[in-house]
Parts: sequence; C-alpha cells; structure tokens
Amino acid sequence: MAVRSGTAKRRDAIRSRLKSGAWSIPRLAAELGTSESTIRRDLRELADAGEVIRTIGGATAAGYVEPPLGQRMEQQAEAKDAIAAHALSHVSAQVRTIFLDAGSTTVRVAERLRDRDDLTVITRGLEIALTLAHPNGPRVTMVGGEVSTLSHGTTGALSDHALARVHVDVAFLGADAVDPDVGIGEPTLAEARTKELIAERARSVVVLADSSKSGREVAAWAPLPDGWIWIDETGTRATG
Repeated sequence: MAVRSGTAKRRDAIRSRLKSGAWSIPRLAAELGTSESTIRRDLRELADAGEVIRTIGGATAAGYVEPPLGQRMEQQAEAKDAIAAHALSHVSAQVRTIFLDAGSTTVRVAERLRDRDDLTVITRGLEIALTLAHPNGPRVTMVGGEVSTLSHGTTGALSDHALARVHVDVAFLGADAVDPDVGIGEPTLAEARTKELIAERARSVVVLADSSKSGREVAAWAPLPDGWIWIDETGTRATG
C-alpha cells in the first residue's frame, strides 16, 4: 500500500532527527506537530522496515553510533577547556582520592592534574591513565573490564566488582545527556550502571558536561545521589 505524501514527509523528518541519536516519542511529537500515537505508529513501521531501532520510549536511527573519542575530543573544545578549569576548584589540597571518568572532557581535567603527586586517581579511561602515568604525577589505578571501542572506558562485571570496593573524595563523571532532576544519560545500560555505581562510592559527585548535553534523549539513565553538581562551560548549574 502506498504511503501518503504527508506521512512520507513526516517519516523523512523522523529519519533526519534520529541521525543525531535517540529521540523520545513526546519530543518527536512536539517537534513535528503531531500526536504521540501517530509517532508510535511511524516508529513501529520504520522499525519493521529496519530503518530505526526502538529504545525505551523512543527510537534511534539503525545506523547511528556514538562518535568515537578521537572525534569528540575536537568537538566543543573551548567549552571543554572551560569546564576543566572550573572542575579544578573541586580538587583542593585536602582532596586525596578522585575518580576520573572516561571521556573527552575528563581528559582535559587529567592534563591539569599531571603534577599533583599528592593525589590518587582511579579511572576507567585508557587516555586518562596514559595522560597521568609519569614519574612526578598522581598515583593512578586503572579499573579493569571490557573496553568500549568508542569511549575507551571499561564497563562490565570486572569493572563493577572493582568499583564496589573503592571510595573516593570526588567522582568526576562525563555524560552523553544531563537532566538536573534525573541524573546522567548514557547510550548503554552498562555505561549507566558503571556511573551509578561509582557515584554511590563518592563523597562528592561532579558531572562535567557542556550545555549541549541538556535535554538529549538516550537509552539509559543513571540516577545520582542528592547534592550532585553539574559543571558546564558557564560554571556550576543547579540540580534537583
């Protein structure tokens, strides 16, 4: 059966938006000026055709993948430098042990801590460990696990086993998405679980993410403990 022109145009618009990542059904409905039931029907038929992948409450393009770390290092570079500079205020002389998440923004924090030989840094990021591994730098502990080909961070049972046995003064977390009332969003349940776990083991949780991460739709969310802090390129933002 032929698809009507209005339906075809709407589905083209859906395909275009899903190329940027996951979108929720309410967001697509609001963006395209139609009902949520219409979007559900569109997504069901697009998924049946293999053009999209359904997520919890939404969808993403079948061919979408998170940009690799090397590419993300060049995106929003000025914002990430500003965030890293703000983050240093949370690494006072009294702080002894921190967790640095894998990611392009946390690499910039690591570059600014290379001479802090009084620190112990626990990380799941390969680039973080390599950045800090020099004779006059912090003591570095690399958390094992399965390595993501995109974030170069470890996740999985081995990673969770190690993180459940540590405690840090400050945990610096990256994120694919941030909601001040919910926490941080990730492309996989494994990434979200790992970040939720280390957040439970930290005296203070600081999320490092530029403002473009606000309102994004992702596959999985990690709730964070009360009092967590979000730093973007403008400084500290309020959270729920």
